[in-house]
Amino acid sequence: MEKTLSKFSAIAAIGEYFSLLFEVLKTSIYRPPALSLIFRQLFDVGVASLFVVLITGFATGLVLAAQSFYQLEHTGLTSVTGLLVAKALLIEMGPVLTAFMVTGRVGASMCAEIGTMRVTEQIDALLTMSIHPLNYIVAPRMLAGTIMMPLLTIFNVFTGIYGGYLISVLYFHMAPMNFIEPIEAGISYFDLTIPFVKGIIFGIVAMSIACFMGLRTTGGAAGVGRYTTISVVITYITILLVNFLLTMVLNDVNDAFFHPSTSGLG
Repeated sequence: MEKTLSKFSAIAAIGEYFSLLFEVLKTSIYRPPALSLIFRQLFDVGVASLFVVLITGFATGLVLAAQSFYQLEHTGLTSVTGLLVAKALLIEMGPVLTAFMVTGRVGASMCAEIGTMRVTEQIDALLTMSIHPLNYIVAPRMLAGTIMMPLLTIFNVFTGIYGGYLISVLYFHMAPMNFIEPIEAGISYFDLTIPFVKGIIFGIVAMSIACFMGLRTTGGAAGVGRYTTISVVITYITILLVNFLLTMVLNDVNDAFFHPSTSGLG
């Protein structure tokens, strides 16, 4: 009986989550949030996350280039190191790692902040003042995440490629053009769209789950900590699952319409 009830609770929570997404979309269209609220969240989500995204991308590029060089050194294929680094960062690691970092830095903070507002009845106070919580709290955060996540992802990708370039040229003594030319020849225009597509969707996922769990928070201070932890875990799992689905769908679209074998930049 308890298992059945928990299943129904999970299904109801999923329904409430998608209902929240619909309501936020509707309120954003018919009653857009104040620009001051959006700009504040753009700064918190984007500008304040630049350093952690830079470190993450740069370190990832270093590791990818080093591992690629070591694995390919005995096969004479070290010239494709740059292409491997760029492909991995553009298609998979850049979007996912950026989403993870933003979730850990921003998503957890948002969930805790909104959860605190919930348990201290500040959200109820907004309603008494005829201020819609979705318009004032949720919509600016989701808009900021949707805008800034793809930009942060691109920033992560380029810092990662630069990190891979530095270690390849300065440590492994690879000729600079040997690192750059395979990237120009092997990266398609479609590859360049993937970080934007994944970044937008991951931004929606990360911000919406953080806000949703914050609005559902109960149990005082202990509940805020518990719901924040649950929010981060659910977001990570959802991002991984959505990333898999996006990878399959985007590759099918690429194969069907763009013919990557003939769409290189070089």
